[in-house]
Amino acid sequence: MVRRGEGKGTLLLAGALAAVIASGCGGGAGGATDSGTSSQPSERPARPAPETVTPSHCDPDRPACRTTEGRILYVERVDPDGDGDAHFVVVDRQGITLPGLTAIDVRKGLRPEPLPGPGELISAAGPVQTGSYGQSQIHALELHVAGER
Repeated sequence: MVRRGEGKGTLLLAGALAAVIASGCGGGAGGATDSGTSSQPSERPARPAPETVTPSHCDPDRPACRTTEGRILYVERVDPDGDGDAHFVVVDRQGITLPGLTAIDVRKGLRPEPLPGPGELISAAGPVQTGSYGQSQIHALELHVAGER
């Protein structure tokens, strides 16, 4: 149950996280010349969001691995450092980045095409790493999008 006024704090946290993510999510220093950030909906046509997604799993030999599942709040389609990865912020129960929010870094080779957009359900698994602004984020080794075949 959400108490009166709590939604406002969550929105402020989400906005702050989105600003951090928009500034660059990758680890290390990247010499970007064009940020190319976008919170615009992806090219995927609008349709009802499926209610289930294939859960992502961690290999037992990766003790630092974490999983998440949640609806996308924010998408960064073009990474400022130009390495072709994508970033998502999902609303979830784990709250790896902030309470109720987890940032996911998805390398170019794992990047889904077309990219899912805000409101779509995804799951991810991978080690928790520190992003370029000190935020904890999942570096996805496995990623699933609701409705994928």
